[in-house]
Amino acid sequence: MSSAALLASTGWLGTVGSSLREGFFMFWETLWPLILGFGLSGAVQAFVSHESMQAKMGRHGPADVARASGYGMVSSSCSYAATAMAKSLFVKGADFVAASVFMFASTNLVLELGVVLIVLMGWQFAASELVGGAIMVVLLALLGGLWLRGRLVVEAKARLTNDPGHDQDHGPPENTALQHEPWAVKLRSKGGWADAATYAMADLTMLRRELVIGYTVAGFLAVAVPGHFWSTVFIHGHGFWTTLENVAVGPFIAVISFVCSIGNVPLAAALWKDGISFGGVVSFIFADLITFPLLLIYRRYYGTRLTLRMVAIFWLVMSAAGLITEAIFRAAGLVPTTRPAQVAPAHFSWDYTTYLNIVFLLLFGALYWAYRNRTRLGGGGGYALDPICGMQVEKANAPASSVHHGERSYFCSDRCRLRFEADVARSRVP
Repeated sequence: MSSAALLASTGWLGTVGSSLREGFFMFWETLWPLILGFGLSGAVQAFVSHESMQAKMGRHGPADVARASGYGMVSSSCSYAATAMAKSLFVKGADFVAASVFMFASTNLVLELGVVLIVLMGWQFAASELVGGAIMVVLLALLGGLWLRGRLVVEAKARLTNDPGHDQDHGPPENTALQHEPWAVKLRSKGGWADAATYAMADLTMLRRELVIGYTVAGFLAVAVPGHFWSTVFIHGHGFWTTLENVAVGPFIAVISFVCSIGNVPLAAALWKDGISFGGVVSFIFADLITFPLLLIYRRYYGTRLTLRMVAIFWLVMSAAGLITEAIFRAAGLVPTTRPAQVAPAHFSWDYTTYLNIVFLLLFGALYWAYRNRTRLGGGGGYALDPICGMQVEKANAPASSVHHGERSYFCSDRCRLRFEADVARSRVP
C-alpha cells in the first residue's frame, strides 16, 4: 500500500472512530434522562386506565381533540406503535382526525422526549416541544376537519374493518381493577410496579433500533459531514425566508433518515450545531410520523389517495408549527443566540452527568429485576410481549394478533405481525 493510500485509510478510520465516539458521548449525556423518561412513562401506562380512550373520541370537536391529546400524552410510544394504536381507535369508533391527534401526541408530547431535549439541547427546545405540539394539534384538528373526511375516510374504515388481519377479539378483557383504585393503593402495589417496569423495559426494547441508529447517525452528522453541506441544504441570512425554507426542508430530512420517535433528538442536536434554524429543528422533531417506512404503512392501512392527503396535511402542519413556534420564541427573546461547538463532551469527567448516570443505572437495575420477576410480584395479568419488537401490549386492545401452533401471539402493530408471519413461513420451508 502506498503512503498516500495509507494516509487516506488512516484518515477514514479516524473519522469513523471520531463519529462513533461523538455518538456514544451523546448517549452518555442523555442516559439518565432516558432511564427517567422510560421509567415514568412505564408507570403512567401501568397506572392510568386506557379503557376510556376508545369511547370519548367519536368526533373532532375541541373536547374530543383535548381528550385525544391527553390520552396520547399518557400513551407514550414509538411511531410504529402509535400509528397502529391510532388505527385501532379509528376502527373501534374514534373520529379519524381525533385518532390522528392521538398519534401525534403519543410521539411528540411525551415526557421522555422533553427530558432528553433539555439535557441535549436546552430547555428552550423542550418548551418548544410543548408550544409547537399544541399548535400542531390545533392546526391538525382544523385542517383535518376540512380534508381528512368524506368518502376516502369511509372507504378506509371499511377496508380495515374487513381486514382479517385486524382481529378485535384478541383475548380476555384487561383487569383494570388496579387502575381504578386510589393512587395510594396503586403506588403500594407490587404487581402494579412490576407492570410499570415491564412497560419501561418493553418500550426500551421497542425503541432500541431507533436509539442506536439515531445516536450513530448523529455522530456522523456532527463529525463527518462538512459544514458547507448544511449551508447548502439550509439557507442562511434571508430572515423570514430562511426560517420558511428550513421548516419545509426539516421534515424531508426526517423522511429520508428513517429514524422515529426519540431517536430524532440526537440528529436534531447535530443539525442545530451545523446551522438549521430553531423552527427547522422543531419541524424536524415533529416529522417522526412521516418517515418513509411509515408512509408505506399508511398506504396499506388507508389506501394511496388518503395517504397522499395525510402526508400533505401532516407536512404542512409540522412546518407551520415550526414556523409559528420560532416566531413566538423569537418575539419573547427565547431563541438561543449561540450554537454549541460540539454536541457532546470529548471525554469522561466526574460531573453531575456521571453521578446521575450511576444513580439511574442502579434504578435501571431495579426496573430490570422487577421486569424479570413480574409474575412472582403479581404483574403481567392481561398483558403480553410482542415477540418481534418486545413492546408490552394489552391483550384486549392489541392492534394485531396471530395464532401459531395453537398459541396466540400479540403485536403492537400489523408491521410486527407481518414480520412474525413471514418468519413462520420461512421456518416451514424445508
